[in-house]
Amino acid sequence: MPEKYHIKTQPVPPISPRIGKYGMVDWREDCARCHNCVKKACVYDRYRQEADYIRNLSDVDALFFDCMGCFSCVQDCTKGLLCMSINPEYQKMGNSYWTPDIIKTTWLQAETAKIPVSGAGYRGPFSGKGFDSMWTDMSEIVRPTRDGIHGREYISSSVDIGKKLPYLAFNGDKNAANASPLVSIPMPMIIDIPSPAHTLPQLNQIIAQTAVNTDIIAIIDSRQWRGNDKQLNNIAFYIADGQDVPKDALKKTRLVEIPDGNRVIERIKEIKKIHPGIVIAIRVELTAAGVERAIKLAESKEIEVIHIVADANGNEIGASKPRFIKDMTRQIHTALIEKGCRDEITLMAGGGIALPEHMAKEIICGADLITINLPLLISLECHLCNSCKPGMVCPAKLEKIDINYGVGRMTNLIAAWHDQLIEVMGAMGMREVRRLRGDVGRAMFFENLEEETFGKLFGSRKNN
Repeated sequence: MPEKYHIKTQPVPPISPRIGKYGMVDWREDCARCHNCVKKACVYDRYRQEADYIRNLSDVDALFFDCMGCFSCVQDCTKGLLCMSINPEYQKMGNSYWTPDIIKTTWLQAETAKIPVSGAGYRGPFSGKGFDSMWTDMSEIVRPTRDGIHGREYISSSVDIGKKLPYLAFNGDKNAANASPLVSIPMPMIIDIPSPAHTLPQLNQIIAQTAVNTDIIAIIDSRQWRGNDKQLNNIAFYIADGQDVPKDALKKTRLVEIPDGNRVIERIKEIKKIHPGIVIAIRVELTAAGVERAIKLAESKEIEVIHIVADANGNEIGASKPRFIKDMTRQIHTALIEKGCRDEITLMAGGGIALPEHMAKEIICGADLITINLPLLISLECHLCNSCKPGMVCPAKLEKIDINYGVGRMTNLIAAWHDQLIEVMGAMGMREVRRLRGDVGRAMFFENLEEETFGKLFGSRKNN
């Protein structure tokens, strides 16, 4: 049995005051001064932590909002003096998709590298848009050997990137088929190019070292590469149209990405002349024609990897009524199956992947692996300000962060995501992430359930 994939982590505390969601309001006018005060009995010891925090308070906006929301003190106070409040600064973070809850969860994972637990439990809607309309089947969670990261069974999260053979052909004892190069990484995740709207002076250096620490691959614009040769095994250059190929550095890498275009086949041949053993991914933006374009590219024998990319919220780019990435991925995956070429192509998907569960759900929809960028930026305590622009003053002071701090936070986040992927796979009874690809029988979709249950009574929502 191969050695289990493990990422070395250590806690990396925040450098800025925490922006928590909940805080306790204490109305002391009628306090009975109980000897066994419910605040002192807090199971999370927040009362003592709040006292220490207030003693060193330097900014009135940095009030203590680190309550776990278990409601124990609110329910047990004999005078009913305590109530829970929501931090107004917390509500300002992110947007309708990248919610404050997602940002806070990302911060906690980046700090501790642990799976987050909420004392108040899940208090959101039963269903919603995007990935929230999809539920994974956890029926195997009752089996004691399927205990995820703590279980006795080996659960593989490694994936292969590249073009696979449609069949094997032998000449005697030798393989007569010419196998294309493959790149293996220990988890189905690649770090994508940073968003142009969210840049930092040292971001590429931090990302490159994080890729080395986690043994995955990071896509970096070749024009911005300032790293060293030791990192090139974990770097995939993005080479834009009209850009010269960095030959010496390219020969030391395993994967490269180029944008889709009219000359894409010619560019593949040019790069293969320089480095025949490299795997080439084609970046396809999911615009109105993106799905059809990805399907067409997959039929070409020169294409090895297709990287489909939605916008930051996972929506179709430039559409008034955009489709979501999970639906577009399912359409591409199904079309390639019908054409008989799905197993030959590697499909990477990016955009809107905000939580570890999204990684598992996107793979179920048909992707081989996913790409992320914004979660790693959020791990550095980014508030994901709607008005964020290059050159503006950052409230989280990201332009001054230390490289070791950034690498530690990103490494912790990726480790936490991997643990949660293993937990989800164990609960579904899956021992290999490759088998999870396209297995929609392991999930339930709200749209399909609603159609089956109420479609005949009230009409189809899809046709309205």
